[in-house]
Amino acid sequence: MPQHVPSPLRAPLPWASQQQSSAHPPHPRRIVFLAHRDLGNEAAGGSELLVDRLADGLTRLGHQVTLLCGGPAAYRDYRVVSAGGSYGHYLRARSAFARQVGDCDLLVEVCNGMPYFAPLWHRGPTLCLVNHVHTDLWPMRFGGVLAPAARLGRRLEHWALTGARQRGLMVAVSPSTAQALRGIGVERERIRVVHNGVEEPGPLGDRSSEPLFVAVGRLVEYKRIDLLLRLWERVRPVTGGRLVIVGDGPERASLERLAGPGVEFVGHVSEAEKHRLLCAAWLLLHPSAVEGWGLVVTEAATRETPTVGFDVPGLRDSVVDGETGLLAAGESSFAAAWCTLALSGHRRELMGKAARDRAARYRWDRTVRQFLAVASEAVRWDGRRDA
Repeated sequence: MPQHVPSPLRAPLPWASQQQSSAHPPHPRRIVFLAHRDLGNEAAGGSELLVDRLADGLTRLGHQVTLLCGGPAAYRDYRVVSAGGSYGHYLRARSAFARQVGDCDLLVEVCNGMPYFAPLWHRGPTLCLVNHVHTDLWPMRFGGVLAPAARLGRRLEHWALTGARQRGLMVAVSPSTAQALRGIGVERERIRVVHNGVEEPGPLGDRSSEPLFVAVGRLVEYKRIDLLLRLWERVRPVTGGRLVIVGDGPERASLERLAGPGVEFVGHVSEAEKHRLLCAAWLLLHPSAVEGWGLVVTEAATRETPTVGFDVPGLRDSVVDGETGLLAAGESSFAAAWCTLALSGHRRELMGKAARDRAARYRWDRTVRQFLAVASEAVRWDGRRDA
């Protein structure tokens, strides 16, 4: 049953005062985000955090924002409407929009694999927000006897981003995502890049005196924590120390069975605890097969913690190889980079400071301003195409 979740007052975000100084916009808009999950969902990740920060920032600027999503919905300062179950809401999105929203100035479809095909049923301006194209992730999620489902998902996603969406602008969260969109046939002139932001960092905590390595993310196949655990068996005899895995997900039980000595799974943690761990860590380890951007990389950077990851889409945007961290081409080079930085405190310190300086360019207020500019362009673009 679709429902509206009311929004009580909550403490302003660290950057809210800067936004509120702009007062209300001369032309406030009704903006609807259509997304898979709300940030309160236990499976929420970087995409949900981005949508929340955009919706909250736009609300504070005076716009009327609604999030239409699947599954449970939490309290927000903007309107939240649940269209039903985690997957059933894809079928109910159109009717839920008609009953619970009715109309808007801009519909933002967040396309994370499964599409809503909003341009086929919404006549007004639309904007598509893409974290990453799932081309190579479908077979990882649906392998073996489920391979036909992977092929169908891939075709649906590509058609939704190209054939069903032959007009309107798209927002990519990184140059890698923009390149992937161009690779499946989206015209360059329709793609805009809006990067993720981070909160203003608080005081730095103490760095661990003993080797401490941290990985943060949802425990699903494409994050490749299983690979990290195998590499740890090669790295641990060289570096010693602990490997802490932050996050939860469907792969946790099998990963815990793979884990050797020195590995700790801590599950979901508070934001304060996450940042305490990122401050204490010697390195952030990010073995993911693909990312849209890799938000935790920038979060670690604000804590002067460099990253070791693979040279894959998204991470090659958020990590400057050799400057704010190291990117590996394969498993052996990942292990070598891990050992090299673990054994060189001076190099880690230099990379950590460079990462902090670069992260200062990415704040949520800047992200909201960039997105609002694209949203305004999307409304004008739709009118120009109709002319």
